[in-house]
Amino acid sequence: MNTPILQRSVARIDHPRVQQGMTDQHRIRPLIPPGSDPKAVDPFLLMMEDWFPRGVFERHPHRGIETITYVIEGQFEHYDNYGNKGSLMAGDVQWMTAGRGIIHVEQPAEGTTPHLFQLWVNLPAVDKMVEPRTQNLIGADLPVRRELGAEIRVFSGKSGQVNSPTKNYAPVIMIEARLEAGTRIRQELPADYTAFLVVLDGDGLVGRDRSPVRAGDVVWLTRAADALSEVEIVGGAAPLRVLLFAGRPLREPVVARGPFVMNTEEQIRQANADYQAGRFEPGGM
Repeated sequence: MNTPILQRSVARIDHPRVQQGMTDQHRIRPLIPPGSDPKAVDPFLLMMEDWFPRGVFERHPHRGIETITYVIEGQFEHYDNYGNKGSLMAGDVQWMTAGRGIIHVEQPAEGTTPHLFQLWVNLPAVDKMVEPRTQNLIGADLPVRRELGAEIRVFSGKSGQVNSPTKNYAPVIMIEARLEAGTRIRQELPADYTAFLVVLDGDGLVGRDRSPVRAGDVVWLTRAADALSEVEIVGGAAPLRVLLFAGRPLREPVVARGPFVMNTEEQIRQANADYQAGRFEPGGM
C-alpha cells in the first residue's frame, strides 16, 4: 500500500524591503532577519540579500554554522585561513562549513558590486566542532533535472531522480527552478523539513492552495508529521525563477552571538576565547 504524499500549502509570504547596510554603498534585504524565532526557521538561522562594495566583509570568524552564498549578479571572491580561495560568478554557490572555527574574507571582484544571498544553516550539536571545509559549487557543473518547460538545478539534496554530490552535516535541499510560463513541477520534500522559496524573477503559483507569488517574495511552506510531502510550483504569465531551500529541523538549543552559533552560553564564551587566543588557525585546537 502506497503512503499518500502530503501536498504542501503556503503558510505565509514575506515581503522584506531593502535597507541601509554597514556603509552608504552597502544595501541589505533581510529574508530571514537576525533574531528570528529559532524553532520557526530551524535549521536555518538567518538569510540576507546583499549588494556590497569592497571592505564590508573583511577578515572575520565563524563557528558552529554553515553558510550558503548564492551569487545573483556580479563576481564574488573569497579566501580563508585554511588556504581555500575562489572566484564565483552569477549562478554559483559557496558552501562553507565553519565547524570548529574559520576566518575568512568576502570581497567583490575589483570594480564590481556583487548581488548575492547568504543563508546561515545551523550545525547539529555533534558536528559543531568538525574541521572547516569549503565547497565551491559552479552552477554550470551541477546536475540538472529537466522537465518539459522546466529546468531544476540541484545544488544540494535531490530533485526527482537527480542527486547532488554536495556534502551536508545538517541535511539541506537546495534547488534553483526555472519554469516557462504555465509550466508546473512538483518537488518532493520530507514532510517535517522546514521549507521556503525565494522568488528571483517572474510570477507564479505555489502550493496546494495555489498562492500567487512574485519576484522578491519569501514563501514559507506548511509542515506535517507524515513521511513524504511535495510542493507544486507553477509558472505564471512570465517565466518564473525560484530558489527552494528545505532542511531537517535539529530541535536543539540555539545560542547565537555575532558570528558564533552554539548550544550554550558557555560554548559561546569558549568560542570567543578560542578566537582571541588564535585557536581558529589550522592545528590551533
